[in-house]
Amino acid sequence: MKSLAELKIGEALEEVQLPPVSRMDLIKYSGASGDFNPIHTIDEEATKAGLPGIIAHGMWTMGNLAKLFTAHFEEGFIQDYQIRFKGMVFLNDVVTLKAKLKETRDSTLDFDVSAVNQNGAEVIKGNIAFSRY
Repeated sequence: MKSLAELKIGEALEEVQLPPVSRMDLIKYSGASGDFNPIHTIDEEATKAGLPGIIAHGMWTMGNLAKLFTAHFEEGFIQDYQIRFKGMVFLNDVVTLKAKLKETRDSTLDFDVSAVNQNGAEVIKGNIAFSRY
């Protein structure tokens, strides 16, 4: 594995594939976040809201993007997130997290990031600024 300092513009971090989204993941996230909106955990409530099934919390998906940088926390920290939600994540979806180095500024590395479902659809797109120590 390369250190972040060795990356060149346009190079990608190793992709992270999450296990299929489970109801238990979403129940645990509801408790941790305090977001108990039933569209995230109860099928009937999601259907009543016009959804085809329960959906993951957008912030659950966004928070998982940090896993791209877990192996690099000795090198620095995530300074900033800028995210746009582009699609929904459903129960049993398999999400792949991606990051590509876009720019370097002094000790900050700017990455284009995304989360893509098993069908190749982007569900999140954005940028992460990683500051090196």
